[in-house]
Amino acid sequence: MKPENQETKQKPETQEQKTLLQAYGWNEHWEAELQRAGAGGVPLVAARVVAQFSHQYRIVTEAGEQAAVVTGKFEFEAVNRGDFPAVGDWVLVQPLPGEARAVIHALLPRRSAMVRKEAGQRVDVQVISANLDYVFITNALNQDFNLRKIERYLLAVWESGAKPVVLLTKADLCDDPDHYAALVEGVAPGVPVHAVSAFENQGREALADYLLPGQTIAITGSSGVGKSTLLNWLADEEKQRVQQIRESDARGRHTTTHREMFVTPSGAIIVDTPGMRELQLWESDEGMDTTFSDIGELAASCRFHDCRHEREEGCAVKQAIADGTLEQRRFANFKKMEKELAHMARKEESVNRRTKKQAEKRVSAKSRVGRRTASAYAGDMGDDE
Repeated sequence: MKPENQETKQKPETQEQKTLLQAYGWNEHWEAELQRAGAGGVPLVAARVVAQFSHQYRIVTEAGEQAAVVTGKFEFEAVNRGDFPAVGDWVLVQPLPGEARAVIHALLPRRSAMVRKEAGQRVDVQVISANLDYVFITNALNQDFNLRKIERYLLAVWESGAKPVVLLTKADLCDDPDHYAALVEGVAPGVPVHAVSAFENQGREALADYLLPGQTIAITGSSGVGKSTLLNWLADEEKQRVQQIRESDARGRHTTTHREMFVTPSGAIIVDTPGMRELQLWESDEGMDTTFSDIGELAASCRFHDCRHEREEGCAVKQAIADGTLEQRRFANFKKMEKELAHMARKEESVNRRTKKQAEKRVSAKSRVGRRTASAYAGDMGDDE
C-alpha cells in the first residue's frame, strides 16, 4: 500500500538515531524512501516488522521492540492479504504514549517480496517475507531431496526480486554431496549451491559472503530440512527450538510456527519461516523465464514460433528430450507449473471482476440512498414553507 496522506507523515529522524534500525538493515535507500514520504502533523517513525502473528505484529523502532497493529483505515483500504505488512517490511508507525505498542499507518515501498498463493481454496496472495537480499532454499540430503521441488522454489525466488542460494542441508547423512550439488546446478544454472551440515559444522565458510551486515536473508523449504537448525548454527545460539524428523520418510514437524527475523553475530538479518508442505505459485512474469531459461532457448529454435512442444515437426524441445540434453521430468515440471500459473491467473481475474462488480454495486446503492435523502430533505423544506 502507498503511504497515507500528508496528515500522517513526518520528517525522517536524524542519523544519530538510526543505530538500532541500522542493525536491522536501515540504509540510504530507506532513508530516501522515508524522506519521500513527506512531512506532516502525526508523529510517525520508521520501524521494521520482525515477527508476524496473523494481523498482530512485533516491530523494531529506535526505541526497541514493540507490539503493533494496523490502523482501521489501513485495513479498510487493503485490497488483498498481500497489502498487509509482512516480516521484513519497513513501516511508518505511531507509537502510543506510555505503552510498548504502536499503530502501523503505512508501508514503505517493498524492494522485493517472496509470495505464494494462500493455502486452501481462497484465491489470495500471501507474502512470505519482504525486502530480502537473498533466499536460502533448503533441501535435505536424505529422502527429502527433490529437484522438482527446488525448481518450484527457484521460480518463486526469482520472481520475488531476491537472489536464490540453494543449501543442501544434512550433508553428513550423504556419502557424495558433490554429486547432488551437481544435479542441482544442472537445473539451476548460475545459482550458488552449497552442501552444509550444522551437525558437523561443514560448509559454513562458503556462506560468509552472504552473511554480511545489513543483508536480509530468508530461509525457506519444507518441514524437516533443518531450517531452524541452520538458523541456530549461523547465529551461534539457539534462536529457534528444533524437533526430530521421522526417519522412516524424513518428514518433519513444524518447529517454526510463525515468521520471525533475527540478527546474527555477523550482522546479517535472517528470517526463519514455517516449513511448507507445498509452495503454491501465485504469479510469474520473469520467474519462469529465468528458472527454465534452457527450455526457453530451445523453444526459440523450434520451427514454429507458437510450438506447443507436443507433436509439431521441427520441435527443438522434443529433440533435446530425445537426445538426452533435456530431462523429460524437468520439461514435465515446466509444463505443470506453466499450467498452474495460467489456471491461477484465470481464477485471479475472475475474483477481480467479481470484486469490482461488488464495489460498483455498493457505490450505486450509496448513491441511491444519497439521492433519496436529498429528495426527502427537499420535501421537508417545502412543507416548512
